[in-house]
Amino acid sequence: MAEALFRVEALRVELPDMTRKPLFGPVPRLEILKGLDFEIPRGAVLGIVGGSGSGKTTLGRTLVRLMEPTAGRILFDGADITHLPDAAMRPLRQRIQMIFQDPMSSLNPRLTIGRIIAAPLNATSRDPRVAEALGHVGLPAEFVHRYPHELSGGQRQRIGIARAIAMRPDFILADEIVSGLDVSSQAQVLNLLEGLVRDLGLTLAFISHDLSVIRRLCDRVIVMQTGRIVEEAPTEALFEDPQHDYTRELLDAIPTPDPTVRW
Repeated sequence: MAEALFRVEALRVELPDMTRKPLFGPVPRLEILKGLDFEIPRGAVLGIVGGSGSGKTTLGRTLVRLMEPTAGRILFDGADITHLPDAAMRPLRQRIQMIFQDPMSSLNPRLTIGRIIAAPLNATSRDPRVAEALGHVGLPAEFVHRYPHELSGGQRQRIGIARAIAMRPDFILADEIVSGLDVSSQAQVLNLLEGLVRDLGLTLAFISHDLSVIRRLCDRVIVMQTGRIVEEAPTEALFEDPQHDYTRELLDAIPTPDPTVRW
């Protein structure tokens, strides 16, 4: 197995439980992630799957240090980044990128596409890097003059991908990035990600509730339920021989594109 780019050890995250906020005294804490252990090998595509409330998005955001862990360790390329302050994390942001679920809300509507992609880049490398990123995601160079509202949902998601790869990262976290797209656009984005992982040598963590998408893209899968990893396996092994009842429930929920097949 390839060396681990990410190693997660006994990771726990607690958040204030505002549904039980008392009139006086401290707010109770709710445990969201409950002692997770796993690795992401360099160059791998890891699927993180689970139903609503399973903790998969919290895990992703904690992994890239958009949320603070309560306990445990996160190692990136051998370095402990668990509690690094923002100033110390800033140099690592180039190597760790994220693609968000809703591209419209994550793209500044007042900026052109060119300025959005170029924002984190050095002035001397902006124009060629922007053109290179657009080329990688299959969009023409003239898109630099357009605004987000002028693009389709699939095109906006490609801009989100272009913004991430323009930094030439080692790792990208993709959080439910095809859930809001039609089937045709989903297929195009998944094909694009497959090509980028292969051509750019990326390591990818792909969060989804849709196991059919996970099967298409990922090498390995972790299944989450109520803040715990209940199963971890290579993708085909998980689909052929699931070991946990919750995994079987998720597999049974995959729609069968055949009107003659009844539940």
